[in-house]
Amino acid sequence: MTFDHLRIFVAVAEHEHVTRAAAILNLTQSAASGAIAALEARHGVPLFHRVGRGIRLTEAGRMFLDEARAVLARAAQAEEALADYAGLQRGALKLVASQTIASYWLPSRLASFHARFPQIAVDLAIDNTEGAARRVLDGGADLGFVEGVIDEPALAHWTVARDRLALVGTAPATDIDDEWLRAARWIVREQGSGTRSSFETVLRDRGIDPAALTIGMTLPSNEAVRTAVEAGAGVAVLSALVVARAVAAGDLHELPLPLPERPFLALRHKERHRSPAADALADLIKDDAK
Repeated sequence: MTFDHLRIFVAVAEHEHVTRAAAILNLTQSAASGAIAALEARHGVPLFHRVGRGIRLTEAGRMFLDEARAVLARAAQAEEALADYAGLQRGALKLVASQTIASYWLPSRLASFHARFPQIAVDLAIDNTEGAARRVLDGGADLGFVEGVIDEPALAHWTVARDRLALVGTAPATDIDDEWLRAARWIVREQGSGTRSSFETVLRDRGIDPAALTIGMTLPSNEAVRTAVEAGAGVAVLSALVVARAVAAGDLHELPLPLPERPFLALRHKERHRSPAADALADLIKDDAK
């Protein structure tokens, strides 16, 4: 069994047509048919039902399709790793970042990276802090960037920047105490968000149970929270990066609540392959912070 056999089988299975699959693979119809016949003969298992001019996968074929795809995916990863080591002349970089970082901090760094390495395809996914950590842990991303605390022994993490949280609302206030915090109507991010986790840590440090707050809305993005606050639905704690323009325009007021800085963290799996592209981006961000 060869990789060519697997590629032909997967193409035929996906298109349910030998001639069409052969054309896509730039093969003759007889070569594609021969590869399928060789697989079936070698293992004594029919992979397709042949009904008239059509074909359909057998039960064995459906099982084999999953395995064949997995083998080809691993082969593609191996080829990509070799390409990475060819001086960053081609390749891909898979990233995941929490919303604040992906929308407000990371884009300028990625623009610099693209200017330096235009041949590297960058794929950025957005997830909350918990989801981003899972993707790096599972191998779905080479690097992750989060603002929440990560307690996972398999992940290396280091600080790449620092962020300031801000309490905002549509009306100014001068005296923010614990009673004010408990009485306010809050617009918050979902559980698992680094922003929400950081704010809840501040509350606990003040002796306030986050469950004691009046939660008016729980929304899935920084922009949704900010817009709801601008509409007068309540107050929120968000990154200063998220609210900077609204505060400058007078649409929001930053309220006088002392909030600590929090780190933006980079994440990498300790044991997985470290691609040169990931190293190059990490170095660029490190140099940018100097």
